[in-house]
Amino acid sequence: MLDFNNLEIAFSSKSDSELKNAHLLFSTLKHPGLVKFLKGASNLALAIHFPIGWAVKPTLYKQFVGGETLQDCQKIIDHLKQFGVKSTLDFSAESKKTPEGIKATFEETIRSIDFAKGNPNLAYAVFKPSTIVRDEVLAKASEKREPLTEQEQKEYQEYRERFAAFCQRAYDNDVRLIIDAEDYCFQDDIDEQTDQMMRKYNGKRAIIFATLQMYRHDRMPYLERIYKDACEKNYIAGIKFVRGAYMEEERARAAAMGYPDPICKDKPATDANYDAGVKFVMDHLDHFELFMGTHNEESNYKLAKLIDEKGVARGDERIHFAQLLGMSDNISYNLAHEGYNVTKYVPYATVRDVVPYLIRRAEENTSVAGQTGRELNMLSAELKRRKEAKKKK
Repeated sequence: MLDFNNLEIAFSSKSDSELKNAHLLFSTLKHPGLVKFLKGASNLALAIHFPIGWAVKPTLYKQFVGGETLQDCQKIIDHLKQFGVKSTLDFSAESKKTPEGIKATFEETIRSIDFAKGNPNLAYAVFKPSTIVRDEVLAKASEKREPLTEQEQKEYQEYRERFAAFCQRAYDNDVRLIIDAEDYCFQDDIDEQTDQMMRKYNGKRAIIFATLQMYRHDRMPYLERIYKDACEKNYIAGIKFVRGAYMEEERARAAAMGYPDPICKDKPATDANYDAGVKFVMDHLDHFELFMGTHNEESNYKLAKLIDEKGVARGDERIHFAQLLGMSDNISYNLAHEGYNVTKYVPYATVRDVVPYLIRRAEENTSVAGQTGRELNMLSAELKRRKEAKKKK
C-alpha cells in the first residue's frame, strides 16, 4: 500500500550521518533571513572570484547536486538504481550568454544526450532553451513586439539550429528529451519549436517532451490543442507537468508591460489546473506520455490512484513520477517501492557554475509553503525511529 509517511522506506538509502547532515541543512534553510544573506554573500564571492567550494560542496552541493561532470554523476545514478529510482541528468550551469558560454552549454548538453544513450537507468535528458541564446533575442522573437535586427536574426537562427540539433540527437540516440518551460516572455517561441519537434520525432513514441507550467491559466487550452494536433498528425505527445517557478516575476512583468496576468488567481486554482492536466493526459494515454514533476503529495497520490483505477501497469514506461535530488525522498522512494516509475532530477555542474541553481533551491525551500518544515519533521522522525530501534537491539 502506497504510504508517503513510511519513513523507513523513504530514507532507506541514507546513513545516520547523511540524515544528520540533511537535518542541519534544512534547519538552516528554514530561516529566510539567513538564506537571503547567503545569496548576497555567494553573489559577492562569485563577482570577486573568491573560492566558495569549501563552504558549498559539503552542504547545499552535496544535498542537491550529482557532481561536477557526467562521469561524477555515475555514483548517484548507481545509488538510486539500487532503490528502483532512475536519474534525469540536468546540466545546471548558469553560463554567461557570451558566444563562448552558449557554445559550451550546447556541447555539454549534446554530451548529456549521448551519455543517456542505451542506459536504462537514465530516464530522460533535458535542456533549458534560454541557455543557448541571449534572453533579449529570445524574448523579442517570442513576443513579436518589434522585428529583430540583422544581428539578432542571425543569433535567433543559430538558436533554432541548436534547438533542432538537440532533438535530432535525442531521436538518433532513442533518448527522451525534456524541453524545460521558461518565463512567459520566452514561452510562445519555445512552444512553437517544441510542437514542431514533437510532430517530427514522436511518430512511434514520445521522444520530445513539452513542459507545461500549470500555474498558467492558458495551459489547459494549450494541452487540448496538443492533443487535437497529435490525433490529426498521428504522433505521441510528450508532456511534463510542473506547477511553475516564476510567479512573482510574471505578475510584476505583466503589470509593467500592460498585458493580462498569465497566472492562476491562487494556489487552489493552480492545484486544480495541475490535476486536471494530469487527468486529461491519463484519459487520453493512447496519444500521450507523461512526466509528472511535483513534490505535492496529493497530486502524486492522485496519479498513482488513476494508474491503478485505469488498469495501467505501474511500470508502464509511458508514465514517470519525478522529484528533485535531495527533496521529497518520502515520495520518490515509496513510489518506487510500490512499483511505479520514478526519476530524480539530478543537476550537475562545477561548484561555481551551479551556485545560482543552489540559491534558487534554498529560496524555494523557504518560500514553498511548509516544504522545509515537512523535510525537517520527517528527518527528525526517522532519526528518532532509528535511535529507538537501536535501543531495542
